[in-house]
Amino acid sequence: MKKLFILLCVCCFFFSCSSERKKQVPTVFLTEPQMVDVMTDVQLMEAMIGYQKNVNKKDNYLKNVGYDSLFAHYGINDSIFKLNLIYYYDVEPLTLVRIMDSVESRLAGMKN
Repeated sequence: MKKLFILLCVCCFFFSCSSERKKQVPTVFLTEPQMVDVMTDVQLMEAMIGYQKNVNKKDNYLKNVGYDSLFAHYGINDSIFKLNLIYYYDVEPLTLVRIMDSVESRLAGMKN
C-alpha cells in the first residue's frame, strides 16, 4: 500500500510539472470504475515487473510489452491513460482519491 501511495505522489508530481495543464475532459474519457480497473491492473503490472526484476535481471520482456498489452486490453494507450490521470488530478482530485482508495481495497482483497 505504501508503494501505491508513492506511485500516486510520483504521478502527481510528474503531471504537475507539465507546462500544459489539461483542464478539459479528455477525448477518450475513462469513468471512475474504468480508472479503478486500469489502475488496479497497472499496480499488478508494477508488482510483476518488480518481481521479474528480482528473479531475472536480464529479461525485460514484461516491462517492454506489459503496459502496451495492458492498455490494449482496455482499448486505450498510455497517452489516453495519462490524460485521464491528469484530468482527475487537476479537475476532480476527490474522485482520484476515491479511485485510489478503491484500488487499494481491491488489492488488499486480492492479497487475502
